Amino acid sequence: MAFFPVFWRILAALITSLLIFHRFSSAQSWDPGYTFMHQATTAPTVAFYDYIIVGGGTAGCPLAATLSQNSSVLLLERGGSPYGNANITDLAAFGAALSDLSPTSPSQRFVSEDGVVSARARVLGGGSCLNAGFYSRAGHDYVRLAGWDARLVNESYQWVEKVVAFQPPLKQWQSAVRDGLVEAGIRPYNGFTYDHLYGTKVGGTIFDRNGHRHTAADLLRYAKPSGLTVLLHAPVHQILFTSRGGTRPKAHGVIFTDANGLSHRAYLKRGSNNEVIVSSGALGSPQLLMMSGIGPIEQLQAHNITVVLDQPMVGLGMSDNPMNAVFVPSPQPVEVSLIQVVGITHNGTYIEAASGENFAGGARTQDYGMFSPRIGQLSTLPPKQRTQEAIDKAVEDMKALPQSAFVGGFILEKIMGPVSTGHLELTSRNPNDNPSVTFNYFKDPRDLQRCVDGIKIIENVIESKAFSSFRFDSLSIVTLLNMTASSPINLLPKHANASRSLEQFCKDTVMTIWHFHGGCQIARVVDRDYKVIGIDSLRVIDGSTFRNSPGTNPQATVMMLGRYMGVKLMRERHATNGPK
Repeated sequence: MAFFPVFWRILAALITSLLIFHRFSSAQSWDPGYTFMHQATTAPTVAFYDYIIVGGGTAGCPLAATLSQNSSVLLLERGGSPYGNANITDLAAFGAALSDLSPTSPSQRFVSEDGVVSARARVLGGGSCLNAGFYSRAGHDYVRLAGWDARLVNESYQWVEKVVAFQPPLKQWQSAVRDGLVEAGIRPYNGFTYDHLYGTKVGGTIFDRNGHRHTAADLLRYAKPSGLTVLLHAPVHQILFTSRGGTRPKAHGVIFTDANGLSHRAYLKRGSNNEVIVSSGALGSPQLLMMSGIGPIEQLQAHNITVVLDQPMVGLGMSDNPMNAVFVPSPQPVEVSLIQVVGITHNGTYIEAASGENFAGGARTQDYGMFSPRIGQLSTLPPKQRTQEAIDKAVEDMKALPQSAFVGGFILEKIMGPVSTGHLELTSRNPNDNPSVTFNYFKDPRDLQRCVDGIKIIENVIESKAFSSFRFDSLSIVTLLNMTASSPINLLPKHANASRSLEQFCKDTVMTIWHFHGGCQIARVVDRDYKVIGIDSLRVIDGSTFRNSPGTNPQATVMMLGRYMGVKLMRERHATNGPK
């Protein structure tokens, strides 16, 4: 094999090209023509609503669409629209948005204190505009432990799925991984299903057959136009509270700015059911609570924030499901695919895969793969040296590599939970700045053991008969592990021959799969109805309330939760006020 002696460079090239997608000639950006969507610069200085929702993401969009049916709703989104942006809507351009570091990018990069490069959404539709598209429901036990109404949960999932979920086309690579998982003992084979079932299954995707992404923003088509106002580029700086005569603080409005830096105020109308609802995600929701005076008193005082409620639990319980992958060069071409198949094990490990190849000849398009130097999660370029000039040079160097370097895929494992948790802290009072976040990957030995178990399953899949046509017999598992571990995946120190210890391999090669959660957890910051404990007329409804990430991918459940809680709030309002 000509490329084996230079496996460092080849691995980088392979990884760069794994998730590059051929552009579909039919892929066109779909414009829903929302009459209720405006730039914040058009907003009045002062306005009044029944509900003010902060964050037009995966939970905020379905929540706003539902509440608009019988209430006036303001949805404030700090980013822009996903429509007309081919880097979001076209599967062919997956990764381009993640690599865009401009101030107007729909993706905002951050690096955790653990040294892992990650990203948070800054666009209407939230993370559903940036992710790999896998759609899978939470398990029945998760629903039961959350205390949710199972019937309403099912109805809410179905409401979401009518718009955004599809069955993916399964081709050779994904089929080989599927059969390899079954051969490795991850049984039974459950076929195509949205349900979370032990064994191997084909899950859903938010990419349709034409390669168009469907996001949480598409759920706004359910909205009653006269009941909803969506403002873009409207970062919220503060939630406003009233408190008289020793009574509990009560949210009654917000302050936000527009793209010109002008300040606006939105207030709640008079009414016992009117509320401010924060749906800004695992980083944004605890950040906004703190900026508004709800959080650990030491942090608030350090930033000269007036204390509304000393709540030390805000920002705690931060978790990110660690991802570790093994990269497998293929002796034959493979299809382009994102996550479609998953092995759900009884030991708390999920096995998934993706594949990609470049066009034979012609211009190479590997600039924006999931692991491209432009994105920064994995490349041969050390993170501290990733200037734009250095990144551009790395991409150009990869274009000079042989075509054989651009064929293959990767198999990854993600652990459920996780058990290990960290914390979030403010860095400033600017909502556009990233807070400081620590996830403490593998701090709990149970998480590390699950990773080891997952890597062993990956080894069995690679060595399975079903997968044999997609591997080089001359590349042993140890070689593949060392090839993977030799690249500077994160800012953590590396160890020679990490494959000698799978524990060390897990620590050295940990990445994010962007499923971070926590910071405003149930029973710590909010109650079972998502009301902020100790505050009236304020809720948090999003993934920041989760103790564990639901299912194999949280986006289905976060969208479901937005619809679920919208229906519950609508019913409460009807019971109190009667039909409107």
